[in-house]
Amino acid sequence: MDGLWIGAGGFALVLVLVALEFPVGVALGLVGAAGIYFQIGLRPTVSILDSTPFEFTASWSLSAIPLFLLMGSIIQRSGLATKIYHAARLWMGTMPGGLAVATNVAAAGFAAMSGSSMATAAAMARLSVPEMLRAGYDRKLAAGCVASAGTLGALIPPSLLMILYAIFAEVSIAKMLIAGILPGLLTLFVYVAMIMLRCIANPALAPGLDIRPGRRERWESLIPIWPLPVIFFGVLGGIYGGVVTATEAAALGVLLSLVAAAFIGGLNWALISDSVIETLTSTARIFFIAMGAIIFTKFLALTGISSTLARTFSDFSDNYLILVLAASLLFLVLGMFLDPLGVMLISLPVILPVFHSVGADPIWLGVIVVKYIEIGLLTPPVGLNVYVVKSALGDRIALGEIFHGVTWFLLCELIIMGLLIGFPEISLFLPNQVGN
Repeated sequence: MDGLWIGAGGFALVLVLVALEFPVGVALGLVGAAGIYFQIGLRPTVSILDSTPFEFTASWSLSAIPLFLLMGSIIQRSGLATKIYHAARLWMGTMPGGLAVATNVAAAGFAAMSGSSMATAAAMARLSVPEMLRAGYDRKLAAGCVASAGTLGALIPPSLLMILYAIFAEVSIAKMLIAGILPGLLTLFVYVAMIMLRCIANPALAPGLDIRPGRRERWESLIPIWPLPVIFFGVLGGIYGGVVTATEAAALGVLLSLVAAAFIGGLNWALISDSVIETLTSTARIFFIAMGAIIFTKFLALTGISSTLARTFSDFSDNYLILVLAASLLFLVLGMFLDPLGVMLISLPVILPVFHSVGADPIWLGVIVVKYIEIGLLTPPVGLNVYVVKSALGDRIALGEIFHGVTWFLLCELIIMGLLIGFPEISLFLPNQVGN
């Protein structure tokens, strides 16, 4: 029992340090190292701190992370996001809530190449919100739509959160990436359906557009976005077909993004250098947090808290609902205060052994974990996507209006989570095909 209380105290101390604005990696590593020291002494602690960075960074699977980051950065800086939104606007702008629908579709397309929720939200905020406001759209709908659409970047592959989960859960990265496709499309469908139904019930939310693009104009708008299907199906098709590994697919994605940038006229030395610098910065941040999380995980293992919780919850092995509700509460609370990476790396040492003890599919669990992290990106007080949109829009829309606008999308998440929990096949169908 002493170990259980020590582990719980360490977990609480991490949350306190993060609330005091300590960097997540520092909080995890500091508490983990101190906890290991008090339990087994100085020399073993020094040995763990000495070996952990190399053991983690020497993993070949991790090379997929900087490669996918580089791919997304190149695509983002090449101007393709603007072309994707323009095409979506021409095809869907005349539908009920057409610009909001187009924003969601464009966000899904951009997410398929950036792998980042916040990058997707920032890009769509600058592109679509000013146009929706000029068209007379409800301010809360416009901003809330963009913040929520950005969360598709956490699920639609290539997703960095999916890759990190796969590494920590020791499951196939390829299967984990492919598992996000159907849940991502389900999220997009439910969002679009809600927007259209609201706008049909209350047309004042989204006045109709005067533009009536011709068939030729619509088809011509698709020409500049040819890199989107090429990159998506090149990367995911290669993985699905067993032609390339996840790491090789990431390298292929970088190559395809460079070719695409060259063809659409955005490739230059500034783009390459800025993309590389951004990739190095983001990779260093992710790896630093991950190494702190590994040290913290070893501390929890010494306390026995993970195994104790696993034994406790094994009594509920016939009732996934209780486990899922407990995990839901944990993720919702953590998501209110931490960034997505912090939520995942703090929670996984506790969650994984518990669900493993009851035989839950780790691929399905990964989808559920990432979905809850998406929800955390929208919930106050620290809904990061909301703050990203606010930063991109400046004083044009108040923070409270954006949080109000995402409420409808959080209600959609209740439906989506119910379907994903009730029907695990939604998440497992495509990965099982890869296995076959």
